[in-house]
Amino acid sequence: MKYIDQVDIRDKKVLLRVDYNVSLDKKHHIANDERIRQSLPTINYLLKRNNTLILISHLGRPHGADHALSLKPIAEDLQKLLPTHKVIFVADLDNLQIEITRTGNLNCIFLLENIRFFKGEDANSMDFAKKLAVLGDAYVNDAFSASHRKSASIVSLPTLLPSFAGLLMKREVETISNALSHPRHPFVAILGGAKISTKIKLLDRLVEISDFVLLGGGLANTFLLALNNQVGESLVEKDEVSQALKILNHARTKQTRILLPTDVVVGNKDGSHATVKSVHMLSPHDRIYDIGPETQAIFAQAILQAKTIIWNGPVGYFETSAFQRGTDFIYYAIATNPTAISIVGGGETLAALTHKEHLEKITHISTGGGAMLAFIEKGTLPGIEALNKSESL
Repeated sequence: MKYIDQVDIRDKKVLLRVDYNVSLDKKHHIANDERIRQSLPTINYLLKRNNTLILISHLGRPHGADHALSLKPIAEDLQKLLPTHKVIFVADLDNLQIEITRTGNLNCIFLLENIRFFKGEDANSMDFAKKLAVLGDAYVNDAFSASHRKSASIVSLPTLLPSFAGLLMKREVETISNALSHPRHPFVAILGGAKISTKIKLLDRLVEISDFVLLGGGLANTFLLALNNQVGESLVEKDEVSQALKILNHARTKQTRILLPTDVVVGNKDGSHATVKSVHMLSPHDRIYDIGPETQAIFAQAILQAKTIIWNGPVGYFETSAFQRGTDFIYYAIATNPTAISIVGGGETLAALTHKEHLEKITHISTGGGAMLAFIEKGTLPGIEALNKSESL
């Protein structure tokens, strides 16, 4: 895999795969444009070399065309960020070719409509990839966070054109690789989110390389149940209890400490009747929505002594402010550790962070959630493998 700063890409029409899968508010306005901003170094690098850019991205998981998930608002935001170039939003492939011809490519950036509106994308259709390929001379993948998907614009398109990785992809791959291949100890991994079923192999991998694995969110409930704790009506995967026990046994053989909540916040989903309880004192009708203060202190003790930290997934139902405190505390503990290499990733994780001023204290904010976890687990991604096989210019 070659990066764009290792080759001379000039005067080309470049199909640039970015990830503009931004969070939207209830009115479908952009709530956070950080992912758009993170693509700017690659965009500017290519523009300075007189390349015409055709940006490809997805937004959400539409089933066919969905006006609420159009990239048109993205084009408007991008125009503000790149005032010296004209950003042209294009609804379909035929119009894209017409627009490129009409404008003569002068000082323009083309943004294609949500790539998932096209049937061939999720199906990884080679025919669809060929329709994209004829529009450009080269392909650049700067969408690390989408590179775990076997979709046409990620794995098929780079087999049809000279293909390279962008600067954001470079930063993601090198930072995470260095942290995993030469970790400083103690190494602390923090995992939250809803399910264990999608993270079993990842947990096994983290047990192999970490000193501490801190678990919160719905994921932790399955481990609590595996240890015969009452979890009431909390989110839990009963079918995965045996897997949780295997992971706990694996951790014991590796002398890796898995830290689970010792107290939790229970209540109603709307935040009413929020109460702190020991995990040994839960009733059959309780619902766990956050880690409690005792757990926060235990987790913080591990985080503050860490030299390498990887965090993915909020540890509570952060959408309700009453259950935001645990995630806030984890974030603050990481930000106040001045010596650790810290990597934080995942769309939900970033959305849960309320005090953005602490972000500068995190070593690396990964744009990827599932991609970051898949890369930690496997050391590669389908999108990276496709670039490895591509020919140069």
